[in-house]
Amino acid sequence: MRVLIADVIAVGPGKISLLEAIGEHGSISAAARSMEMSYRRAWLLVQEMNKAMRSPAVVSDHGGETRGGTKLTPEGESIVRLYRQIERTASAACKTDIDALLELLD
Repeated sequence: MRVLIADVIAVGPGKISLLEAIGEHGSISAAARSMEMSYRRAWLLVQEMNKAMRSPAVVSDHGGETRGGTKLTPEGESIVRLYRQIERTASAACKTDIDALLELLD
């Protein structure tokens, strides 16, 4: 599932996976590495998501004793939770059609 705002994918499977990786690793760079993605690509995706939202999904701390880091905001956590719930609901509702489609694939 992809949610478009104008011609930009505000939320989609890749962005949700990136948010989950950021939540797990605590940084954009570590999340990007875990997904075999460049830091720049991950950073641009985070910027797109944050711009599309009323409140940012991700915030970064800069330097200090904890050496910075990145975390999901409550809104970011909600986006992930809601997206995954919608996936489960859609999958269950479309099971017969998905099974029929899979029968056509190799």
